[in-house]
Amino acid sequence: MTETREQRIVAAFVDLASSLANGFDAIDLFTTLTERCVAILDVSSAGLILADGLGDLHVLAASSQGTRDLEVFQLQRDEGPCRDCYHLGAPVSAPDLSVLTERWPRFVPRALEEGLVSVHAVPLRLRQDVLGALGLFRTEVGALDVPDHALAQALADVATVALVQEHAVADRAVVVEQLQRALTSRIVVEQAKGALAYAGDLSVGDAFAAMRHYARDRNERLSEVAAAVVARVLSTQAVLDHARLRRGG
Repeated sequence: MTETREQRIVAAFVDLASSLANGFDAIDLFTTLTERCVAILDVSSAGLILADGLGDLHVLAASSQGTRDLEVFQLQRDEGPCRDCYHLGAPVSAPDLSVLTERWPRFVPRALEEGLVSVHAVPLRLRQDVLGALGLFRTEVGALDVPDHALAQALADVATVALVQEHAVADRAVVVEQLQRALTSRIVVEQAKGALAYAGDLSVGDAFAAMRHYARDRNERLSEVAAAVVARVLSTQAVLDHARLRRGG
């Protein structure tokens, strides 16, 4: 039976709420968020950027490798809707990128090359602080409708609370420390993805999926599995074998 949109919305909030109760891995949490956005909103892909303690932005998660690369591109070029959303602390809507080349002269051509013609970004907020931004990309011209915008912001807000749940009432310095741990784990995950991709002759996206399934099937944190791969405590072959068995091959 095909899931209804309402069922997909419920599943998205159940996933995020479970992280509040059971602990979570930041990379896995926000990857799930981007995937859920694609499943329930009128968007083709999603990416999430997070600021470190110095205000420098980093890509933490994306629903696809292509979207991750585009998010990295806009941060490297210091222009784009997600970057603007973070700095403004407010949603940024670009229903037709083709008319915004003056605003984002390098980002727009790159996005259009990927077939993405409209973008909407919402901030990750904790009280008065903006911690990052969630970018929602579309292959058709047009803005998100009001219900989808509200739902996107609600998903982003719940995920933000999950990220800083232990310190939601603490001072800013402690929250920054929590965010920095998430960004540090991102680096280890990227290193492990590269090792798995090389060892298994896989795309980076498939390597990430294999590692994520390995962690989930063993009820382990993604960042801990990644660290074990990088330290060679866990062999790349073990993760790749698990992926093959999971596929039934």
